[in-house]
Amino acid sequence: MSKTLEFFFDLGSPATYLAYTQLPALCTDTATQLVYQPMLLGAVFKATGNASPITVPAKGRYMLDDLARYAKRYNVSLKFNPHFPINTLVLMRAITGIQMRHPQHFQTFIDCLFRALWVEGQHLGDPAVVARVLTEHGFDAEEVLALANDEEVKATLKNKTEQAIQRGVFGAPSMFVGNQLFFGQDRLEFVREALS
Repeated sequence: MSKTLEFFFDLGSPATYLAYTQLPALCTDTATQLVYQPMLLGAVFKATGNASPITVPAKGRYMLDDLARYAKRYNVSLKFNPHFPINTLVLMRAITGIQMRHPQHFQTFIDCLFRALWVEGQHLGDPAVVARVLTEHGFDAEEVLALANDEEVKATLKNKTEQAIQRGVFGAPSMFVGNQLFFGQDRLEFVREALS
């Protein structure tokens, strides 16, 4: 496939979860390669002066309703996580490590984490809960933690985050078709048009 869609993501964003549920089919429909680009949303917010919509009460209430509308439209389950916001630093390092060292397990790995966070409402800020979720899905929790603490993995995630910021990313999900940036799970039709 000559076309690629870069998907800059952080597990901690419910809008990112919604985009994640739709992008594989969109890419199949448009004969496009989906390239997952893990990043740290907290670092992006800090660098750009952005913040989660939930920090503005009226906007936060609206966002919850809007996410529910999109989940219904996409026909996917979404449970706003009662432990939100979750520090995703270790999780995103682990995702980066799996992508680098065990790419054949990458999809299963992010599937189980997205589901635990945004369908089951589990507290993935708790290491014991993370270990249980990973074990239930056939992963060795100690091996995953070791990957998350690997210096090369840490540096790779930091570099990807910095590259995202340099390219104009200010939040998640952010998608690139070439140099065109599309922000938000509510912009997928524009992504489809750009790929078509």
